Amino acid sequence: MADPQSNAPLRADAGAPTSGVIHVRTRLTADFTVISNALAQMRGSAVTVGVAAYIASLPDGTPVTIPALCKHFSEGEILISRALRELEEAGYLERRRERTSTGHVRTRTYFYDVPGGDPDSGPDPEPDGPPDPPRPRRPRKQPVVVAVTPPSAAVPETARASSSPAEAETPVPLADADPKAVAVLTGLRRVDPRLTLSARETARLAPAVAQWLAAGLMPTHITDHLTARLPDYFLTRPVGILAYRLKETPLPVPTRSVDLPTRPMVAPMRNCDGCERAFRSAEPGRCRDCRAGDQLRAVG
Repeated sequence: MADPQSNAPLRADAGAPTSGVIHVRTRLTADFTVISNALAQMRGSAVTVGVAAYIASLPDGTPVTIPALCKHFSEGEILISRALRELEEAGYLERRRERTSTGHVRTRTYFYDVPGGDPDSGPDPEPDGPPDPPRPRRPRKQPVVVAVTPPSAAVPETARASSSPAEAETPVPLADADPKAVAVLTGLRRVDPRLTLSARETARLAPAVAQWLAAGLMPTHITDHLTARLPDYFLTRPVGILAYRLKETPLPVPTRSVDLPTRPMVAPMRNCDGCERAFRSAEPGRCRDCRAGDQLRAVG
């Protein structure tokens, strides 16, 4: 008599999923990094999650500037800088400008395992019980959006030309910006692909470019001024360099002609009727020597 056969699944295979990923767990005791599921599963760019995991695995004091990250990753400066901005907006990364005792200004980068941490408190000791909930993050300062008068309005040219650089950098809505200035800024990427500006950066620089256009400069002159002798690597976004080059507004073209001193008229060259020698005179005739000889003969 044959042995009884059962078609029921084995107990070991009863809990295995029929689709999707199956994890093969290995307990690590060294050379590993712990990151939260909220960071690992953050929606958006995979470059952002990869940069965050790489920074979390680095020891304290390792440079995490854009050139340093570009040497490790195959992505370029634009994607790396965009990933750092997304981490800052999510609260995982913070860059502070601090002044040392010698008066120098340096940038310190802080990376948080959980957004809302305090870098001044130092590492927490090993807790005996469950961890405390994260403290709320300090609110960020929101940019002040103010409405400005379009260049076509009846505003004196001298008043617009004398505005301070701080007013020129005040963020304004992109819809209210000068279309010619926006066209100049969006066309910079044709000269240098690194000068790809966001809508917020374009709205920030548009008032300054509008002042340059109002001063009588051609769009090609402004483009040449902004793209000349750029550095090989940008430590930050290129909007800072462009804002610095647009800081000083050129003098406007004078509206009325300036009275310049007139030069005396030079008499044309003539040939003497007596000796055929060349001399300058308003009318044809004899040279000075021939006229003097005629006077001596008349006297004698």
